[in-house]
Amino acid sequence: MAVYEHTYKQFEGELTPAWSRFLIIPRHAYRSVFQSKLFTAFFVLCMVYPLVAAILIYLHHNTQALGIFQLEVKQLLPIDASFFQIYMVVQGQFSFYLNLLVGPPLISRDVSNNALPLYLARPFSQSEYVMGKMSVLLILLSLITWIPGLLLFFFQAYLEGAGWFTSNLHIAGAILIGSWIWIILLALLSLAISAWVKWRLAASAALFGLFFIPAIFGEMINQLFMTRIGKLFNLTALSNAVWAGLLGTFTREVGTVRVRSGGRFSTVTLYDPPLWSSWMMLGLVCIACLLLLYKKVRAYEVVK
Repeated sequence: MAVYEHTYKQFEGELTPAWSRFLIIPRHAYRSVFQSKLFTAFFVLCMVYPLVAAILIYLHHNTQALGIFQLEVKQLLPIDASFFQIYMVVQGQFSFYLNLLVGPPLISRDVSNNALPLYLARPFSQSEYVMGKMSVLLILLSLITWIPGLLLFFFQAYLEGAGWFTSNLHIAGAILIGSWIWIILLALLSLAISAWVKWRLAASAALFGLFFIPAIFGEMINQLFMTRIGKLFNLTALSNAVWAGLLGTFTREVGTVRVRSGGRFSTVTLYDPPLWSSWMMLGLVCIACLLLLYKKVRAYEVVK
């Protein structure tokens, strides 16, 4: 098609820095995400437990408030590593369901509508595209996991004093590292499934099943063979073990069971898998997701 009017001119506006171009994806994604009243209500609900945790921390240092509620300090949860482990478990569950609402359609819409060539035909690399899609989840999940977790830690340190801060600094590192491990795991799984499954409901069901079906299978192995090795198939249990290891609350021995053999009963001690195996399994899952994304998210040319 001939062009008769040569009116095209070079863009003279300010160029976006190359390092931040991927942020255009989450900027537009959040406009549509927060238009949903259901999502906005659930996002607000995700902030309830951090608020409850902050109130518990405050009550530990306010005798007048304890008197009003007729409570004693020993009746409250101690503010230690176990307190923050409970926080990470609760917020981890909230972040899973938040990811279930946002993650599955991120890439599937582009794949089903053949929009990948439009992205990758521009000065926008494959890694920038994946990073842009991931950042939609990374930012949202950070807002309900490690950011309020660190605020709670510093709130407790402010009320307790510098001595508590220095002796419990590892808790802050555990909150930060443990939360990022969980966030990256959720984001990679969501994007990998979204890239290969075009339908949103099917992608959401696949993500949900990926967490619960292997967990059920692992529990069957544990019950049949009187072992705990089945926890290696449970992504939630693997993450909980990593969090406990970072916080210093991890113990392998989980209890004892009575086993009947040859007409006699014997006691068998059950041990969880070693901590390094949990790290290894999570790492393998993340690598598998990256390989799936690399294979699916590619530029292509349609020749007619």
